[in-house]
Amino acid sequence: MRLHIPIGLGFLAGAFMIVQFFVPHPSFEESYKALMDWTMIIGAFALVLGLQSLFRTHIDKIRRRRQGYGYSFVALISFAVMFMVGIVHGAKPGSLFDWLFMNVQVPLEATIFSLLAFFIASAAYRTFRARTPEATILLLTAVVVMLGRVPIGEFIYAQVPEATEWIMSVPTVAAKRGIMFGVALGVIATSLRILLGIERSHLGGGR
Repeated sequence: MRLHIPIGLGFLAGAFMIVQFFVPHPSFEESYKALMDWTMIIGAFALVLGLQSLFRTHIDKIRRRRQGYGYSFVALISFAVMFMVGIVHGAKPGSLFDWLFMNVQVPLEATIFSLLAFFIASAAYRTFRARTPEATILLLTAVVVMLGRVPIGEFIYAQVPEATEWIMSVPTVAAKRGIMFGVALGVIATSLRILLGIERSHLGGGR
């Protein structure tokens, strides 16, 4: 029963969502809106569980003096400060919460992304070694695209920006659509396996 009831509920919920999508009846639409409201409520409880996990992880790290536990202090203090500032002053534009976000959070994000550029460049250097014909094509394409995005590319050859736009508009879009089709088919297959009770990993791997 502990296994059959969740599988049955999952099947009924999935079947209802499929039917309401293809049958535009007012009763289905109202039920769909109610389910979406329930989803938001469940999401709120999930946020509470996420915060509990955050505090438990960092407090345990501080208590056991694990490596990097100082960052846990920073995380917990930062959370407490932003939470109290948001409660007291609100989050509207011009508030202290907004000032802290724009002058602390945004610069930190920019710093992280700027550091990410060096890791991307290092990974690109290792990946784009022309050891195979496919890697050579990838390398040449990347060079053309990068040159087409900077003024020096047009200075070297006037048609480089046009070649870059063609690469980004035709082969890249075709590859993206192929990936999207593959992802969609994978989602459909996984959904059917869950609805039919074949896939049970979301239930803890029980059989």
